[in-house]
Amino acid sequence: MKVAFEKVPKARIEMLPLIDIVFLLLVFFIYAMLSMAVHRALPVTLPESTTAGIDKAAFLSITVKSDGAVYLDEESVPLELLAEKLKRSAPAEDDPAVLLFADRNLSYQYLFKVLDQIRTAGLTRISLQAEADE
Repeated sequence: MKVAFEKVPKARIEMLPLIDIVFLLLVFFIYAMLSMAVHRALPVTLPESTTAGIDKAAFLSITVKSDGAVYLDEESVPLELLAEKLKRSAPAEDDPAVLLFADRNLSYQYLFKVLDQIRTAGLTRISLQAEADE
């Protein structure tokens, strides 16, 4: 006589639902990360920073006021002659540095004209200065 045993199914872990859940969690976190990204290309008030500091090792400072007046150290210089004055004032180091203090109300285009003059003088280490945010 044959005894019929009730077959008990073996316990096992289904992998396909786990893979689906892990994939959905991955997609959720990717979208969450993308939504938290800050797009820095939008207009912002640039001259404030909590980590801003003055680099004491730089030796030339250029100040540009809101009316467009340019000063090399404390001497007034026309923008057209800035490159020439910088070439004469820069010591014969390999890569001299420049601190650039620009008024926050200065137009962006004018600031780039000043940067172009500095680069024309052969100075590439330019530090744009900002006030510390309080």
